Amino acid sequence: MSKVKLSFDDETVILPLNKILTMRIIDNDTLSSVKFQTILSSIKELGIIEPIAIYPEKNGFYILLDGHLRFEALKMLNAKEAICLISTDDEGFTYNSRINRLSSIQEYRMIVTAVNKGISIEKIASVLNVNAEIIRRKLNMLDKIAPEVVLMLKNHMVAQGIFTVLRKMKEPRQIEVAKLMIAAGRISKTYADIMLAGTKPEMLMDKKEPQKNKKLNPEQIIKLQQEIEQLQENYAHAKDNIGEVMLTLVVAKGYVKKLLTNLAVNQYMTNNHKGIFEGLTAIMESIEENLDNPVMQ
Repeated sequence: MSKVKLSFDDETVILPLNKILTMRIIDNDTLSSVKFQTILSSIKELGIIEPIAIYPEKNGFYILLDGHLRFEALKMLNAKEAICLISTDDEGFTYNSRINRLSSIQEYRMIVTAVNKGISIEKIASVLNVNAEIIRRKLNMLDKIAPEVVLMLKNHMVAQGIFTVLRKMKEPRQIEVAKLMIAAGRISKTYADIMLAGTKPEMLMDKKEPQKNKKLNPEQIIKLQQEIEQLQENYAHAKDNIGEVMLTLVVAKGYVKKLLTNLAVNQYMTNNHKGIFEGLTAIMESIEENLDNPVMQ
């Protein structure tokens, strides 16, 4: 049996900030946003909980892959070093294209890590400027949720109520519903409730208490189940035919990214053609977001 190649080294390292190169420019609106101020406050009070992800260059520098807001916060706090996780494959890492947001799952992980370090719930609540009871509820947010669902939704803004609905389904159905929500671009509790209403009894956690929905009669539920099954078939067909297009895009993306992450090219473009560099970076981010669609993986 062949061994699976790990995407990251097992251990974290501490590196100087001036050895880390970023390809993204964080605008003033993002820096003044509530989310960034929350990250800034949490790092100031709790330190770095989740390491930033980097990829080593041959010249002794490192490319910042993920953690741009944490990186900016460290610079604002006059930090000299950062805890880093080194990627072994710059093409295989999932970029966080939503740099101006902290997703629900990312926030959950931050809270869990802080609690595991011995920081009290009251202290975390104070830093995040929320009620302590909210922190307690967030700690249980992913109970009985399939790991695959957590992975798919980790970079999306997901209302906590969605997980409450998903918990009523068995894990295979949770995964199906998560894929359908992402494919439809409707990650909401209302949509999750509709998916729950269209779930067959054998895929519910509690078969003795079938889902009741006053807005749907039995005929409508059957029709909804049929439409969902048809959507799943259409999704499978699209997944089977997307490979060739994606391969071409991956090759082109890899070539352009190698150019942009080259230290000499990076510095020249930043100093002499900043507008073009920002435009190319924006295009790359858009491509990364499309390639990073969990539904097609």
